[in-house]
Amino acid sequence: MDNWADRLLGEYKEGRNALHQMKANLHEDNFEDETQINCMIESMTFAMDWMETGRQPDTYNGIDKKSIYQRQFFESIDVIPDITDELYAIDSKQLYMTTEEKKDLAKIFATWSHKERVCYIAHEVQKKSFQQIADELKVSKGAVQSYIKRARSKVKELVS
Repeated sequence: MDNWADRLLGEYKEGRNALHQMKANLHEDNFEDETQINCMIESMTFAMDWMETGRQPDTYNGIDKKSIYQRQFFESIDVIPDITDELYAIDSKQLYMTTEEKKDLAKIFATWSHKERVCYIAHEVQKKSFQQIADELKVSKGAVQSYIKRARSKVKELVS
């Protein structure tokens, strides 16, 4: 027995077939109409895929496939701890980073995942143990060790 979604999907298929027919009957030099028809066919195909699968097309585990190519940028450098704070001063000396050093550090941060960054800073800067970090993030101690190990290897790779 067909339900409303099956009937709607059938109507979309008929409409898409009609668009394909219109596209085939276009004059060869009618690029604007062909572009519009292609956009409509693509939109209908997207909607049909969504109706057939019950999930948004072009996603993997709920994440848009295109986001894999997005990089994090740290233009403001606000995520880098302020090394002029007394907490991070070495032997009561004020530390200073040049703009170039900040850019290099931002490149390192950009290669890390969020968890790698959080774990690495918590362990190396805040001197927290693996177990403390694991408890805060609600992950296993082994996961924290893995995040830090990957972060360190990425630093070595970029520095060498």
